[in-house]
Amino acid sequence: MDNTEENALELHGDEEIIEVVDLDDTEPGPDDLADDLEDVDFEDPANADDEGWETEDEMEAEAEQDDSELTFSKHTGSVFCVSLDPATNSMAVTGGEDDKAFVWRVSDGEVLLECTGHKDSVTCALFSHDSSLVATGDMSGMIKVWNVGTKEEIWSFEVGDLEWLEWHPCAPVLLAGTDDGNVWMWKIPSGDCKTFQSSACQATSGKVLPDGKRAVVGYEDGTVRVWDLKQGNAIHVIKGQDGHQGALTCLACNSDGSLVLTGSVDGCAKLINTATGKVLGSFSVDEGKAKGSKDEEEANSVESVGFCNILPLVAVAYLEGTLAIYDLSTQVVRHMCQHEAGIVHLQWEESSSVVSTCCLDGALRLWDARSGSMVSEYRGHTAEILDFTINKEASVAVTASGDNQAKVFCLQRPDR
Repeated sequence: MDNTEENALELHGDEEIIEVVDLDDTEPGPDDLADDLEDVDFEDPANADDEGWETEDEMEAEAEQDDSELTFSKHTGSVFCVSLDPATNSMAVTGGEDDKAFVWRVSDGEVLLECTGHKDSVTCALFSHDSSLVATGDMSGMIKVWNVGTKEEIWSFEVGDLEWLEWHPCAPVLLAGTDDGNVWMWKIPSGDCKTFQSSACQATSGKVLPDGKRAVVGYEDGTVRVWDLKQGNAIHVIKGQDGHQGALTCLACNSDGSLVLTGSVDGCAKLINTATGKVLGSFSVDEGKAKGSKDEEEANSVESVGFCNILPLVAVAYLEGTLAIYDLSTQVVRHMCQHEAGIVHLQWEESSSVVSTCCLDGALRLWDARSGSMVSEYRGHTAEILDFTINKEASVAVTASGDNQAKVFCLQRPDR
């Protein structure tokens, strides 16, 4: 049961040690000292499934395995969000429960900028299109913009409780959605402002389309609106029978912005044509359940969605742990990739058919959407992963976790 002579001595006191079998080169963890499996203190109760105890080796591996290249430990609370700078992918920004954001170098973890002055957990932190600016937003609605080069705060504004923050894809323009249903748009740093008002329910998710002229926003009542950013009017409003029957949780667009995929607590993902506002299809793994029924809402919310860039495939991640890969043209499910815990976020690689997921069990997994098989799994966090991002080359992933850490993983695959 014991890995090292030191452990054996601690367990057996003055007894003579006849032989010590070295089962594992890894450093001993606290779980190794447990005399009896019943005394083991599981770090994550979710791992102690009801079907039977894990072996000591499995527990040891999960507690000790750290596949990361680098751990960023400057946050003193959960790390809620992470993004990479789009220009070079050499800088990360993370936001946390400690009311701070940090801009840091991915190669060595050195802090380049500490973003202070927030009054609540920083849940949004992202670089502008040219990586010159960073926007940080906290739950109370305080938004700040920082110049990465000069390390100065150049703008700040307070809105209602913040739901999401998004930079324009090709201009220093920032958009935000709030829980009073408003969408704000500012020119930075002048602060010139426009608001897009709708019914008094949360604007839960939003995305500026690649043309830079329109934004798609999802709301708590299940409505989706396509806004004209210049004119300030809603071009399309998608609701009712074809629309979602519960709050929107996520949305994504394809590379040219002609299609949007939306996810909701109603357990469905909807495919919408942004030019016509028509719902082209609905994806669900719970076809048998009544739409919007209470148990479905709680059990199988759609948490993340995304389009593959190189094949006509979409991915939908569900709270109960299923990653579903659908054929875009036939809307038939291709693969169901099961996870041991709820999925938080998914991201497709830019130029392959690999889709990655992060999970409440603290693991990052890469899946081949063509076969539905898992390509690789990366561990190291001792709590759930709350967000992650992958660089353009798909060689590095940066994760944010409830264990107060962000980690950098080098993604290695045989086909590279």
